[in-house]
Amino acid sequence: MKKVKTFSEYMSDETRVSSAEREKINFEIELIGKMIEAREAKGLSQRELARISGVKQPAIARLESMKTTPQIDTLFKILNPLGYTISIVPLNSKK
Repeated sequence: MKKVKTFSEYMSDETRVSSAEREKINFEIELIGKMIEAREAKGLSQRELARISGVKQPAIARLESMKTTPQIDTLFKILNPLGYTISIVPLNSKK
């Protein structure tokens, strides 16, 4: 296998990461990034978000650092107090 020097090179190598895996990873990065942005925009710490969402602070920290994959029910618990929800939209409506 070809040696890679950067994460970008690794992600773009089809022999290492399939297009489906790449799409999943990119989705998680975008989702978690938006969640962090929403929390920070509300001026909430992870501890404060944990208190109002019912999700323990260490679990929020693991999600935000991408050490765990978010479960749907956990996402709803976290996103609701931030004023967000999750939607399914057709691919052709992406911008």
